[in-house]
Amino acid sequence: MKDWFTALESREQIFVSTAAVVIALAIFWLAVWEPLDSGQKAAAERVDTWKQSLAALRPMKNQVQQSASGRPAVTGQDQSLVVIVDNSLRQRGLYESVQRSQPTPSGTGIRVEFESAAFDDLILWLGDLSRQYGMHIESGSFSVASSESPGRVNSSVTLQR
Repeated sequence: MKDWFTALESREQIFVSTAAVVIALAIFWLAVWEPLDSGQKAAAERVDTWKQSLAALRPMKNQVQQSASGRPAVTGQDQSLVVIVDNSLRQRGLYESVQRSQPTPSGTGIRVEFESAAFDDLILWLGDLSRQYGMHIESGSFSVASSESPGRVNSSVTLQR
């Protein structure tokens, strides 16, 4: 190979040397630099994704810790049941459907009666009370409000803290 190269004219030697350098640079670029660069970019994107995920999960840290310890995240222990029920009914848009609400004789519960309440909203409201205030259903009854208004129920629910 050396004999072949020395047998070339000087102009051809320059051309072959230049071509060899260009080919070596192209091989270096395609075989070494480009894979490293794209791998670094992919790793940086994964790090950004993990940072975003971590930032989204941080606010849930207390809930997870309380769930793991078996204690529900209960709030409103200093509020009366009437206030809790009234506020939560207004938040869920069920206040117009309430016919009556009264504390139970024991004082640790409340009975709420609904007429033509949206069933889905009623169930979500009960879930809110359980999750946020640690209240549970002691007893309840549901019946279809009327055939003209599907999804609406008449209900009586007794809740305990």
